[in-house]
Amino acid sequence: MSVRLKLTLSYAGFLMVAGILLLGAVWVFLLRYVPDRAMLINPDDGFSGGVFPVRSALLDVFAPRAAAVLAFLLLFGLVGGWILAGRMLAPLTRITDATRTATHGSLSHRIRLPGRKDEFRELADAFDVMLERLEAHVAEQRRFAANASHELRTPLAISKALLDVARTDPRRDTAELLERLQAVNTRAIDLTEALLLLSRADQRSFTPEFVDLSLLAEEATETLLPLADRRGVTIETSGDITPTTGSPTLLLQLTTNLVHNAIVHNLPEQGTVRVTTTRRPESVLLTVENTGEQVTAERAATLTEPFQRGTERVHTDHAGVGLGLAIVKTITHAHNGTLTLTPRPAGGIRITVELPATGAHTDAG
Repeated sequence: MSVRLKLTLSYAGFLMVAGILLLGAVWVFLLRYVPDRAMLINPDDGFSGGVFPVRSALLDVFAPRAAAVLAFLLLFGLVGGWILAGRMLAPLTRITDATRTATHGSLSHRIRLPGRKDEFRELADAFDVMLERLEAHVAEQRRFAANASHELRTPLAISKALLDVARTDPRRDTAELLERLQAVNTRAIDLTEALLLLSRADQRSFTPEFVDLSLLAEEATETLLPLADRRGVTIETSGDITPTTGSPTLLLQLTTNLVHNAIVHNLPEQGTVRVTTTRRPESVLLTVENTGEQVTAERAATLTEPFQRGTERVHTDHAGVGLGLAIVKTITHAHNGTLTLTPRPAGGIRITVELPATGAHTDAG
């Protein structure tokens, strides 16, 4: 049976029970004031004309009328219950239709249930929010797949072109060809490893451990100090002990990506990178800011999308694969944190990662 039929039978059954109880109460009330038998009096002579069974006569009159009332209540309960159940389940029908539409691949449909806010309205609104997020996620995944295919195809196409040139020109310098092939192959490997890291971080497949972000900041800056020296960038570090929990490997990758991004996208010379860690009562902050070109707020909002770069593509060994900040965003969300990108008025950008603080090992260091 459908839910509507079940509700209809429930309404009709309840109405029948209520009617039976009401008629039973009327019958009991009448019995209190009606005698079992009554004597008939002849109005002409005033003498008794016999004994009349009052209750049985009342029952003969009451029973068929009570049965008619119950039949009417049953019919009224079925018809009224069917209509009432249909009206009550109408919002659920709209939600079901929207679910079927989404199942067939159309995620742009919204229920937008009208009326006052009740349980059905809350369910419909929650479903609309889910559809909106799902549509945005699917669109993001499609863009990511298209961009990843394009980025992976580029080094393969370059390798094929180099090999074709070498095949048609046997006298070409082999050492130069091998060097260029190695560079292209290295870039393809870096891109593949970045995609794998992005996938692992998104799955949150790690065991949380105690981590001090200030120590990770020091390690990342020491690792990237030679790159900063070659580019004429000064790195400044400061801050507090910032204890949190998470994956040390992923958080180190996050810190390294931020510092690397700040070094590469900086002024041509005499640039600066500031790495700061801050402890708050409920959270810890890692802030990396750099000098550089002016960045608009609209542009900053897109930098965490995969294969987005702060400047035009630069063909150097440190140009990156366009996944640095996308990985930072994924790792931050995997650790229940928030990522904020703020353009600096003087140029460059300030990136802040806020993670939940932990009370353990607060005196470590």
